[in-house]
Amino acid sequence: MKKTKKEKTRLIFISLVILGLIVSLVSSVSHDWVTILENKKEIAKLSEEYNNLLSEEDKLKSEVIKLQDNDYIARYAKEKYLYSADGETIIRLD
Repeated sequence: MKKTKKEKTRLIFISLVILGLIVSLVSSVSHDWVTILENKKEIAKLSEEYNNLLSEEDKLKSEVIKLQDNDYIARYAKEKYLYSADGETIIRLD
């Protein structure tokens, strides 16, 4: 059962086509995996940033509630801006 030159050429051509398809598929899949991994890293980063923003939002909501109290505003102005009422002396200790 000798194979003719024509059959050998056909076999080599089919082998090269299949090899090319395999290389193409592996390349495509590896590119997709790299994209997936990058997206997972981006999701983790954005999730952390989202949690930080939620925490900051809670602090700001708390500050808004506090700023609606006149006593808190007066104390805040005295501490932060060294505001004093008539007859008061401010001594700052750092």
